[in-house]
Amino acid sequence: MSHNNELKPVVKKPILRKHGGIDQGLRNGRGFSIGELQAIGLNYETAKRLGLKIDKRRRSVHEWNIKILKEYLEKKKS
Repeated sequence: MSHNNELKPVVKKPILRKHGGIDQGLRNGRGFSIGELQAIGLNYETAKRLGLKIDKRRRSVHEWNIKILKEYLEKKKS
């Protein structure tokens, strides 16, 4: 079990055409994308060592996830 259970990425739910293409909102994601890790200067191996969950399939980069990661690293350093 990971020691950072509270650290979860937030992703957009898929847009369902049967509901008229209405944005369904946000949900907890499977892991952070590679792009989000690169935005804060982490590579895949370092993120794994830190215990971060990574979703290799995601290509989106969300600013709110970058903010979550930056805050986590600041807490980790202090």
